[in-house]
Amino acid sequence: MSADPNYIPQLYGRSKGHALRARHQRLMDELLPRVSTPDPQAGAIDLGALFPQASQFALEVGFGGGEHLAWQAAHAPDTGFIGAEPFINGVAKLLTLIDEQGLGNIRVLHGDARPLIDALPPARLSRIFVLHPDPWPKKRHYKRRMISPWFFQRAARLLKPGGSLRVASDIPDYVRWTLMHARRAEGFEWTAERAADWKERPADWPRTRYEAKAVREGRAPAYLEFRRI
Repeated sequence: MSADPNYIPQLYGRSKGHALRARHQRLMDELLPRVSTPDPQAGAIDLGALFPQASQFALEVGFGGGEHLAWQAAHAPDTGFIGAEPFINGVAKLLTLIDEQGLGNIRVLHGDARPLIDALPPARLSRIFVLHPDPWPKKRHYKRRMISPWFFQRAARLLKPGGSLRVASDIPDYVRWTLMHARRAEGFEWTAERAADWKERPADWPRTRYEAKAVREGRAPAYLEFRRI
């Protein structure tokens, strides 16, 4: 993969799976328009206007089924959370959690996270999450990986000093790949001081369905956290 920080990874993978259930379709039709982010293609996004009551802001890139994002939002009501996910079934699952739990501090982008990342203002995010991204294990597909020089450059722009980037993966090669790019990136330090810091899931890092599947199949996840310096 190119080491050029201006190289933009392309979006690949599924955007739709099985047909939506009636409730999920209703939420997509009725709730999603109310909790969607502004169109990032239309220009810069004003986080203060999007979350008038929030004192902090966070972003999850590829939230899967939304259980991690919903948990974080429920436990930090003063934080405005934005989640981006191209897979329609995952968006529908998050909308169900928003509806059931009455979460008013989540905004959703159904689609590619890259325009959103470029539309967000600099140095305003406290946290960015990238949990169990598609590993694209074949070497010829490495350019499809979200973790890249481009991503670390953008994360450095978005995070305020002291902010954190969390990356989880149960694929050893992807863990090595992430650490390699983190070492080369400017403005980040790995927070781990001992093996348990990346082998044991922190209390404020709830398990996702992808992690549970990995554990069932005998793969040990790694929990990587990088601090913006």
